[in-house]
Amino acid sequence: MFLNHGNSCPDTTGMEQDQKIVKTGLHGILISEDGKKLSPPDGWAFLPAGDAGITRKVTAKGIFWRVQARMGRRLISKGIWAPEETIVLARQEAEAVRATESYQKKLAGDRLRRNKKQAEYEKDFCLAVRTFLAFAPRHQESEKEMAEAITVHAVPVGSGTVARTTMIPVEERAAKAVIAWMRHQTTAYESMHIPRIKGKRREVRRMLASRSVELLKAYRDGLEPSPGCPLKKALEKSSRPAGL
Repeated sequence: MFLNHGNSCPDTTGMEQDQKIVKTGLHGILISEDGKKLSPPDGWAFLPAGDAGITRKVTAKGIFWRVQARMGRRLISKGIWAPEETIVLARQEAEAVRATESYQKKLAGDRLRRNKKQAEYEKDFCLAVRTFLAFAPRHQESEKEMAEAITVHAVPVGSGTVARTTMIPVEERAAKAVIAWMRHQTTAYESMHIPRIKGKRREVRRMLASRSVELLKAYRDGLEPSPGCPLKKALEKSSRPAGL
């Protein structure tokens, strides 16, 4: 859906020719990089982020404002403002290309390759998790169940977990994913009241990670888990059918 304010830019001429980075303020007001309020020129429309193909066609024309917002430490694009005619034409061109048989075949091929790559990564990651866990022989079944539960949680595309980063080796990703899973599944982290003091949350996480390492050591050493073992309970819960 196009959202057109229908207002001209307040105090600048020729702004239609600019490529600008803007951010949103209260009530959707657009703000320039130097803090000035802006209104899109007459005849402009908003194209939400999400369709990279159409966005590329619009930005290739060189006349647009990119709307950015901060999410944590990252800046993300919310979409672009551009002449409505440019957006309409870009959408028509993209739809025409996507309707062709060759494009559909390419799409199917790309999807098949992505699925294959994802399946291979799931196997590699699960193996890396099991290697990190390294439970004693008597706990091999628990090791397998735990690795599978962590993999299911961590590796889906778009999960945003450490397993999806390519900045560190898969072995390190696996180790971090194990500790993160245990923090949420075997500790009271979710219900903890953590003071809003700089560094406090990190301190709590380090403390819980230390406990998780101690818990893992018992399984690596082949000790018999206690009846109230939090890891044993977490594994029983993860293997339980949904809804039970």
